[in-house]
Amino acid sequence: MARTKVKEARNEASDQTPSEADIRLGRRIRALRLERKLGITDVAQRAGISVGALSQIERGLTSLRIRVLWPLAAALGVEPHSLLGDDENKSSDLYVVRATKRKEVPVRSQGMRKELLSPPGSVLTGLLVHVEPGGGTGESYSHAGYEFGLVKKGQVELTIDSVVYLLKAGDSFAFKSTLKHSFHNGGKERCEIVWINTTKTTEIRNGD
Repeated sequence: MARTKVKEARNEASDQTPSEADIRLGRRIRALRLERKLGITDVAQRAGISVGALSQIERGLTSLRIRVLWPLAAALGVEPHSLLGDDENKSSDLYVVRATKRKEVPVRSQGMRKELLSPPGSVLTGLLVHVEPGGGTGESYSHAGYEFGLVKKGQVELTIDSVVYLLKAGDSFAFKSTLKHSFHNGGKERCEIVWINTTKTTEIRNGD
């Protein structure tokens, strides 16, 4: 059975030696799959190829054939040309997020905006948090995980476990996310914070 799957993978992918382009393409495909929270088996079935073939493509071990490109793009819900072309213009990468391709994270609080800095599949969630004067999270909240932050611009009042800290540009912080916390910009200019969290944004149910 194992030998059959390996043979299928070799037949469905090109025999050419993997290049840097193959590796980048594989990473992009895996990034798109992770963004959509799809398992490798699901995507392989939708594309009509074996799991072994898709695994080799994602790892850059084999080149992607044209006959596989179209069904694979359809399985990922993208246009075929979006998987190819100039890497600098691609928003999806397994390890890199371009400054011009950041995705916004929905927030409920007024006067605040969050940009996702971390690529899909990353263990850590990196955010660039913009807090306008008067903006903030409102009520304190908590969740699983740990977090670290660095104030890049302006100032922010950060409350951790009922203690208020006034942080200015260059100041940093770290704490366990299970502690009640909140933040507010009481200054006159926009505050920018690089915020790192070990919890995925989709798992923070009570936060803003």
